[in-house]
Amino acid sequence: MRRQSCVNAEHAGKCSLGGVGTSVARGGRRRMPLLWILVFVCLWLGAHAQMKIPPETVQQWAESFGKQLVALSNRYSGAKLLQKKYKDIEGVVKMEEVDGEELVKNFAEEMEEMLGRKMESVKRLAEAAEDADLYHEYNETLEFDYYNSLVINTVDEDGNAVELGGEFSLEENEHFNKRQVNTQMSDIQVPTNVFNKDPGILNGVYMSEALNDVFVDNFQKDPTLTWQYFGSSTGFFRLYPGIKWTPDDNGVVTFDCRNRNWYIQAASSPKDVVIVVDVSGSMKGLRLTIAKHTINTILETLGENDFVNIIAYSDYVSYVEPCFKGTLVQADLDNREHFKILVDGLHVKGEGKVKKAMKESFKILNEATALGQGSLCNQAIMLITDGAMEDFQDVFEEFNWPERRVRVFTYLIGREMTFADNVKWIACNNKGYYTHISTLADVQENVMEYLHVLSRPMVINHDHDIIWTEAYMDSVLFNSQAQSLLLMTSVAMPVFSKKEETLSHGILLGVVGTDVALRELIRLAPRYKLGIHGYAFLNTNNGYILSHPELRPLYKEGKKLKPKPNYNSVDLAEVEWEDTEETLRTAMVKGETGSLSLDVRTSVDQGRRVMFLRNEYYYTVINETPFSLGIVLTNGHGQYKFIGNVSVEEGLHDLIAPDLTIAAEWTYCETDIDPAHRKLTQMTAVVRYLTGKEPDLECDMDLLGQTLFDAVVTAPMEAYWTAVMLNTSSMDEGIETAFLGTRSGLMRVQRYAGIEKRVAKTFLTASDEQNIFTLDHFPLWYRRAAENPAGQFLYYLPRQDTRGAKIVIASTAVTVTVGKKTAIAGAIGVQMTLEMLESKFMAITAQCSNIEGVCPLRCDSYDIACYLIDNNGFVIISKERNDAGRFLGEVDGSVMTTLIRMGMFKRVSLFDYQAMCKMNLHSSNSARPLLSPFYGLVSALNWFLSNVLLFLLEFNLCGLWHMDHFAEGKLTAASAHKKRGDILQPCDTEYPSFLHEPSIKETNSLIKCGRCQKMFVVQQVPESNLLMLVVQADCDCTRQYPPITMEPMEVKYILSVCCNRMRSQKVRRRPESCHAYHPQENAKDCGGACVISLSVSLFLVCLSSSMLISR
Repeated sequence: MRRQSCVNAEHAGKCSLGGVGTSVARGGRRRMPLLWILVFVCLWLGAHAQMKIPPETVQQWAESFGKQLVALSNRYSGAKLLQKKYKDIEGVVKMEEVDGEELVKNFAEEMEEMLGRKMESVKRLAEAAEDADLYHEYNETLEFDYYNSLVINTVDEDGNAVELGGEFSLEENEHFNKRQVNTQMSDIQVPTNVFNKDPGILNGVYMSEALNDVFVDNFQKDPTLTWQYFGSSTGFFRLYPGIKWTPDDNGVVTFDCRNRNWYIQAASSPKDVVIVVDVSGSMKGLRLTIAKHTINTILETLGENDFVNIIAYSDYVSYVEPCFKGTLVQADLDNREHFKILVDGLHVKGEGKVKKAMKESFKILNEATALGQGSLCNQAIMLITDGAMEDFQDVFEEFNWPERRVRVFTYLIGREMTFADNVKWIACNNKGYYTHISTLADVQENVMEYLHVLSRPMVINHDHDIIWTEAYMDSVLFNSQAQSLLLMTSVAMPVFSKKEETLSHGILLGVVGTDVALRELIRLAPRYKLGIHGYAFLNTNNGYILSHPELRPLYKEGKKLKPKPNYNSVDLAEVEWEDTEETLRTAMVKGETGSLSLDVRTSVDQGRRVMFLRNEYYYTVINETPFSLGIVLTNGHGQYKFIGNVSVEEGLHDLIAPDLTIAAEWTYCETDIDPAHRKLTQMTAVVRYLTGKEPDLECDMDLLGQTLFDAVVTAPMEAYWTAVMLNTSSMDEGIETAFLGTRSGLMRVQRYAGIEKRVAKTFLTASDEQNIFTLDHFPLWYRRAAENPAGQFLYYLPRQDTRGAKIVIASTAVTVTVGKKTAIAGAIGVQMTLEMLESKFMAITAQCSNIEGVCPLRCDSYDIACYLIDNNGFVIISKERNDAGRFLGEVDGSVMTTLIRMGMFKRVSLFDYQAMCKMNLHSSNSARPLLSPFYGLVSALNWFLSNVLLFLLEFNLCGLWHMDHFAEGKLTAASAHKKRGDILQPCDTEYPSFLHEPSIKETNSLIKCGRCQKMFVVQQVPESNLLMLVVQADCDCTRQYPPITMEPMEVKYILSVCCNRMRSQKVRRRPESCHAYHPQENAKDCGGACVISLSVSLFLVCLSSSMLISR
């Protein structure tokens, strides 16, 4: 009984010797030896009772479970049969080494040819537009009805077509993402703030009617063209094919073509801009609001080839961003947004002394030129002020005259005209332009004037530079494609007036352009040629990503997907971050051709699992564009390819089997050239081509050859799976799907369970993008299987579960070996329910060998916790069903910490330079939210009265067509509300991944946790990536060992490092052309003011309203 008491006491971490002590007291020294014997026995028993999980039992369980698992996986997948079939053909196939240099060269040439066709289309549009203008005489009284895209097919109450809204035929078109379009005609979009029957608009629309025939002809010559357009300098936008334009939620058309990057970049050469803003006391109130809006609008006209800084002045000169003192920074999206935040915080004080600010601006620009920094092209100072009283002629004499290399543009803010002559004199004597901005509605039109001035040298010289934009988001594709393929680029060209009488004025008529979906470029670098982990990517002359499978331009805010603020200024070094020396980036930005080898850490399964790869990078420039192309081949997966031959008849017979599909997003045959082919699926197109029904289809013969060969080799799997399914007596309930995929994008699928019984109803369907072949990647089970030896199954629990019921996927690679060269032919696997696997696991872990009766160690015991985990530390099986899919460190931090310390698992750091982090901007005042209904009412009333007053103060004839101030106010109020809450902001994060060390197959240990000790035993499950873990469950270690999470941690930079990162000028390739000067330019055309009048009645209303509010 004493031994039993000792064992029981051990469960509480103690050994009771109370009874022994009493006996010693009565027996004296004669009983002392007995005391020591009992103490020794108790300690021995206590130690061995603590070690109550025999490693040999766990080993037995792991071996038994492993044998069952391998047998089950092999039987239902048919992996051994498929490997044998590919083994049988090794003697007849030809193994070739992939030449990466040749591959990237061929891809680049095809992309150059494709983009060249787009450029030719744009050139034809530009020539037609200029010729049409040359022969068009401006008619101030012209009356002309055109198709306004906002009101086409709209009728009034009487059923008559509204003005400019005649009948316009629209049909759904596959090529234009199933939008309703008119491929025979273009139509016109006009922003709400532009009068759609202004004489300038009517003359421009009438003149540009000549483009309709060119649009149609271009589309016939190149059926892969998408949208073609002409953006006029007067504000209208001609779009082909014609569409019905949809206004925003407020019924407003805010789209203005002149604000788009393609227009801005084509209209002027690269530029260095210093914005100088007056923040003296006189700029308070509405003037400062207008000034801020003017700055933000100027920033919006800058692109990644431009450079900028902002200076504020009053009694002294200060940089809006002190970190940027004395330098210019690239006007990419990141920096522009950063400036906007800082500008929003500007306050007025002191007296305005512009002289010092102008000197500082010239010094910045001169130093940039001397150091070879900035754009090395146009230079401009933008002066935003309500008046200039100083005598600053000596500043211009010292820094800018007589060459006048730096243009000075001036913006007079407010209604006061006292200093208008001074401000205009500055612009006119420095080849700039003067504008007067008295209302917020005036800002847009007046800011755009500077672009037309900068374009003068280019226009006079008739230099038609073709420009390519950075990547931008296409809203039509927003929810239909992989994240990295949502983006577009545009090719554009300026359109000039060729009339002799206006030559010296350098009149820009507008810009023509067309869009190119980046997914169409990436299609020219087919996935099957790059291997399992291979990929192609594109970047710009500034080092920014144009397309990359790791580019993630969207983030989730609530339930909505939104573009990240910096989605199109992600640097190549931020995606290929293992290239710490930026060797790859530098070479590609410079337009070089070459190769590079890198050992990389990469992740799959949405960042949860790490892989170590050896990547071979090959890169080259795409001629006539600012882009470079790179491809990646991974050692072991992209080095070799095998070629086998079968007859078309034999291959076609097996290709049309009901269990077979091919990758829908891959291009086996080109179906987008002939409109008659656009509704064909890839499978239908392939079959029609091979049967001779569509001999004119352009098909990839290499890919078709591989597909037919794989169809023949894998054909026996259909009969094998059918035989297994028909043997119902031995079918395990819970085995749902067998599947295979090959390097050619071919898939075969056998559903062992009907749709009504399947847990994984979406597995391997079109919506299950992670597990099928896409333009962006091979299936996840395929990529993961490739990292294991052929024949050894890899098991994992997918991240996505189906309505609470979880599934397990098992897959293994299939290889072909010729001599010493091995290539992966495909992968095969089986999908089962977690419940089925759990039942087999629990049955085995209730058994013990050589013991009769009840097994003393069972996983269903209350004091024992058993887990099945994978090689990344994720729980597959646990008694607690909610633990399935979780990371072991979150479930039991003590065991995971010990396994990491013992070297059985290693922690791997990964980095994400495209992350979004929450920034808490809540007000520190905790009392105010209690009164939120009251303050909400007061705020609304205050906003309404303020806007009414501002409207009355701002009303003038110049702004009659620009009364969008109410919309601005609503936007500002909404923005302010959002700033008071939690918002997400771009950031850098580090996040962990964990990996099992395969050389350590078993271990056990004791974890000391205060008054108790926890024992655990780990044993690898043979022939798998799984580990069996048995843990003592009656010792709580949570206080000593907190959970280990996989949550990303934001990388915080100290101020000096942050500043250096922001100031750093990375290597970039400047655009080849620059147009900053022409001797024939008419610099006397330097702007003027609009006549302003204020009615007495309006003034009295304003005055009384002001008095009412002040009370």
